[in-house]
Amino acid sequence: MTDPTSTATAPAPEAPPDRGTQRRTSEVAVPLGVMAAVVVALVLVYAVGQRATDLVTQSIVTGLLLGGVYALVSVGLTLIFGVLGIVNFAQGAMLTMAMFLVYEMTTSGGLPVYVATLLAVPIMFLFGVVVQAALLNKLTLAGSHEGPLLVTLGLSLLIINVLLMIFGGRPLRVPGSVDGSVEVFGAVASYERLIAFGGALLVAVALLLLLRRTSFGMSIRAVSANAEGASLVGVDVRRIYALTFGIGAACVAVAGGLMAPFLSLTPTVGEQFTILAFVIVVLGGLGSVTGALLGGLVIGLVQTVGALYFPGTGSLILVFAVFVLVLFFRPQGILGAPQ
Repeated sequence: MTDPTSTATAPAPEAPPDRGTQRRTSEVAVPLGVMAAVVVALVLVYAVGQRATDLVTQSIVTGLLLGGVYALVSVGLTLIFGVLGIVNFAQGAMLTMAMFLVYEMTTSGGLPVYVATLLAVPIMFLFGVVVQAALLNKLTLAGSHEGPLLVTLGLSLLIINVLLMIFGGRPLRVPGSVDGSVEVFGAVASYERLIAFGGALLVAVALLLLLRRTSFGMSIRAVSANAEGASLVGVDVRRIYALTFGIGAACVAVAGGLMAPFLSLTPTVGEQFTILAFVIVVLGGLGSVTGALLGGLVIGLVQTVGALYFPGTGSLILVFAVFVLVLFFRPQGILGAPQ
């Protein structure tokens, strides 16, 4: 029989684990694990891949430079999805639209390509704001999922066909402003691709700082987490939705201007980036800007290094194989929150 006057106390229950600490640890450990896996894979390619070392190095450098631009296209897409919950099927068409804006300003206006890119950014931002405010806000606020999909798909078709009517289907070229190349670890990288990579990283970092260090970024994150709750504390949800879609359009404007000097322009050129952007967004984690950046670099490397062994469309098959493999072990993506 237990003595009720006994002073012995039961052991204190263990404190529950700090979920915030666990999440921060995961946010660091998972990207490091992904990068370690990529490094190991590249070492194996060098060691037993039976390809010339200089050819592998060139593929790695090209893949990193290409992946940076992929990431910038995907950052706008993941931001729109994270805040509005919209899968923007017009992202590739908007990228094409930005490229043709730059083309017009460089050929008809005589502007340097990077000056034209700076001018295209506010134009595309305003275009995105108008599209969201005029076509999507009502559907988004009503909680419709099918409506925005159909609207963005229709917008994509409209943009492509208008560009076809104006410019035709013949491939066009944007005159470059910078010639020459530099040697990077024995590989050759053109200045235009280096500028594109550097510009993509700068925009991605600026976007992260905007989201994490400003009151406007806090409003965006609040709406992303709970639009109704954000509205109750005074956040103008309609305004945040419109500005977020505008920022997503501005991101593709930067990407389009940076890529225009080394791509052939056709009204459907952006469509080749649409599927890859979706793959990168899901791979990096839906709504994660950092995940989109990391996913873009990984996909760029897989595509270019994989092309050494699977030329043509074979490298895309490898991209989707890696995509499925990652999601098999981590369904939420590299930096996505567990569901």
